[in-house]
Amino acid sequence: MQIKKALITAAGADQRNLVTQVLVDRDGSRKTVLEILIEEVRQAGIEEIGVIIHPGDLKVYSDIVKGNQQIHFIEQDRQLGYGYAILCGASFTGNEYFLHLVGDHLPVNRTNIPCARHLTQIAIQNNCSVSAVTPTRENLIPNYGTIGGKRVHPTTDLYMIDKVIEKPTPTIAEQKLIIPGLRAGHYLCFFGMHVLSPNIMQILEKNLNESGGNKITLTTALNELAQKEQYLALEKNDWRFDMGTRYGLLKAQLALALSGDDRDQVMAELLEFFVMKNLNSLGK
Repeated sequence: MQIKKALITAAGADQRNLVTQVLVDRDGSRKTVLEILIEEVRQAGIEEIGVIIHPGDLKVYSDIVKGNQQIHFIEQDRQLGYGYAILCGASFTGNEYFLHLVGDHLPVNRTNIPCARHLTQIAIQNNCSVSAVTPTRENLIPNYGTIGGKRVHPTTDLYMIDKVIEKPTPTIAEQKLIIPGLRAGHYLCFFGMHVLSPNIMQILEKNLNESGGNKITLTTALNELAQKEQYLALEKNDWRFDMGTRYGLLKAQLALALSGDDRDQVMAELLEFFVMKNLNSLGK
């Protein structure tokens, strides 16, 4: 099994703006979110990248990648949900496994191995689909797709997925998504990064045909995938930032700054800011 292609979704109402935002990366250089995601993909040894974009946004993205022939832009012709966005890349990915990243989630690794590289290695070793997940407090799970399953022994970070639910309530999660051995009050939620079997496209196509013109979700298709073939989750304790949430971009920028080359300078300036703010508050 080889993974030669990656698909980044960036056509959603929020995604199309977030993925073009400029951040200061760990090395101190200014990059768009899209450029940071492309570097993450390439660290996994993948060069051919498809980006799902909103119609009319081609020039904006073309200017970012400056004519790179290995970046392919695919317009999402209809707003029929996240599942449809993935399906728009079917002709690009073909009958192959592919890496998928969500355009409005920024991964920031805390180890020596980049998130995407680790995920692709696990997928190749196990010859199956693998989604990155992260332990998430129950009050936050209504924001994310969440899995149920059981740990693959003797590993400490791999799980066999048997159920996927989109944005469950804590009550539903407690009933259906408890994973033995996980810390109380925590569930495994999607990290925004997957290696997916080509069968996911067949499932999405079927769901679209049965949708009656309504939106289709990736989560529903992933739940079906778990019933048909081996599907694993890799627990990651790296950071992932949903930039579409309140202060999401700010938190992503702080994480990059505080784990990068300019960490000491940023820490000193933040400390100065907080000291001055407190002094001003005392003076009122």
